[in-house]
Amino acid sequence: MTELHDLTALEQGELIRRCEVSPAELAEHYLDRIDRLDTGSAEPLGAFVTLAQEHISTCARELAIRPVGASPLWGVPTAIKDLNQTRGVRTMFGSAAFADHVPEVSDNVAISIEAAGMISLGKTNTPEFGSPCYTEPDVAPPAVTPWDRRHIAGGSSGGAAAAVAAGLVPVAHGSDGGGSIRIPASCCGLVGLKPTRGRISAAPVYGDPVGLSTSGSLARTVRYAAAFLDVLAGRRTGDPFWAPPPAESFLEACDRLPGRLRIARFVEPVITEAAVHPECLEAYDGASRLLEDLGHVVEDVPVPLPREAVPAFETCWAVLTALSVTPLSPDQRLLIRPLTRWLAERGEAVSGPAFGLAIGEMRRFAAGALEALAPYDAVLTPTLATPPPLVGELRDDEDPSRDFEAQKRFTPWTSAWNVTGMPAVSLPLHWTSSGLPVGVMLAARPGEEELLLSLAAQVEAAAPWADRHPAIW
Repeated sequence: MTELHDLTALEQGELIRRCEVSPAELAEHYLDRIDRLDTGSAEPLGAFVTLAQEHISTCARELAIRPVGASPLWGVPTAIKDLNQTRGVRTMFGSAAFADHVPEVSDNVAISIEAAGMISLGKTNTPEFGSPCYTEPDVAPPAVTPWDRRHIAGGSSGGAAAAVAAGLVPVAHGSDGGGSIRIPASCCGLVGLKPTRGRISAAPVYGDPVGLSTSGSLARTVRYAAAFLDVLAGRRTGDPFWAPPPAESFLEACDRLPGRLRIARFVEPVITEAAVHPECLEAYDGASRLLEDLGHVVEDVPVPLPREAVPAFETCWAVLTALSVTPLSPDQRLLIRPLTRWLAERGEAVSGPAFGLAIGEMRRFAAGALEALAPYDAVLTPTLATPPPLVGELRDDEDPSRDFEAQKRFTPWTSAWNVTGMPAVSLPLHWTSSGLPVGVMLAARPGEEELLLSLAAQVEAAAPWADRHPAIW
């Protein structure tokens, strides 16, 4: 028998539009699944860290009447990553130092979600300050992939990905400063969309002066990810970066064919020497053949970013971590994790002029990459160098430098598109013989999410994955 969570996010929105189900009934269905499969389970997925019960009840009452012209996701449940402030809902930033923090204001993401009539069921699990590519914070159980709970859900949007892949919400918010949407999407068999720099406002916090991070979508299909991007997208006065508005809705872009495209591809790792797992190579080669079968021209190209870009990126990453811990009291600093402390100390050792020079270097490297890739409509790479590792396999509290290097070997492509600001999406096109998902990644020119979504939707139509679910579904 078909249950509510078996329906697509858009089908759920249509049921609400026709008054066949209420937002409250839909939220209650998902809350029951969250209790059984995650927060109340002896083997939690590590998806949710806070449930917003009072907030849910208030929203459900306010959404009882759907206005004309509302978002197709009006009344549909979602979840907000624990890095984003939501007024009146505990937001810990993945850190024991903020275990009791309840914001007095909401940021743009929470405001946009509420304005679209969606109900956030709570906050999803993230590592401390969103830094590592695994989600194993001190304030919650590790986020695991629903395909095999021994393996990580990725990070830093690991809780969001676990929630969507297990059917705890139909679509979820994530954020991505070095791959943090696309990494968990690959680990959990989802679509993970990182939009163009400035596509989604970071108001009012603006915590990333470099411009690496952006919010985005985690969803089961390209269309759901696009519909959620329509909810989140838009600029606010004062934004330091912004993208031109689309010619049509991002959802509508999924309904048209992209035409014959010229697609670049490369498999050499960008940021470090890394051995690429055979299953990831198989996924990459399979995607290349599929794109050619769809009529596109696929060409091998050199890696567009030089290795010299890595030190500049790492300097900026360390300084951003240092900025995260700057407001902490000495007592709070005692609570932060070894990796955070190690990165923050690296960042605090960087002078202001050195930080400015590193940003300038990254801008120049990004410009060179954009120029090299300008003749191409899209770029194909693997998403990750291996299938999802075991929980704890990357983490090394005794030697954070070794932890950091392990993360780089696992994710040697994703941060390239944070440097350039290009939109990028991970697509779940492959599963290993043991049943673990493996993603491939497509990127497009800055501001061309419509083309990227059109291409991704074409790929999905040729090799659909929406009906493939983990056993706990």
